[in-house]
Amino acid sequence: MKYARLTKEQFEELHQEFATFLATQSIDKKEWEFMKIKKPEMVEEELDTFSDLVWDNVLEKAEYLENILPQQMFLFKIEKEQMKLIALKIMDESKDITKEEDYTWLQQNYMTEEVEFYTADKKFSEDWKQDVFALIKQGAIITQGELYAFFEDILDKAK
Repeated sequence: MKYARLTKEQFEELHQEFATFLATQSIDKKEWEFMKIKKPEMVEEELDTFSDLVWDNVLEKAEYLENILPQQMFLFKIEKEQMKLIALKIMDESKDITKEEDYTWLQQNYMTEEVEFYTADKKFSEDWKQDVFALIKQGAIITQGELYAFFEDILDKAK
């Protein structure tokens, strides 16, 4: 398995796609039920293969990631050969920007000394999808990039 097996909820959400996948493997409902009883190792293999196909497709389309922690925000832009990072660090340890009240505080105070900005570029390894997946495993979520674009614009104007 290249990535991680989908959760039960994700399989339920992708039920129709999974049925189509099984059909492409010449596995109908009757065969699938038989496999679950008599060939559980084959079932495991099919679940893993489908999971990898889904992750490959998702990662191929991902352009932005966000990971918001109590005092830090990591915003990633995925480019062809590298990923760009904009990071914010909240200096006041009593703030928790994962909570609505303190996130509102950040929206009003991001240009003060209480918030530090960092930027970085990192070239991808041989398998860029694994690099992106590693960030997802650490808690990043795929987004449309609104926050990244917002802070990128601010940083560009500050230059």
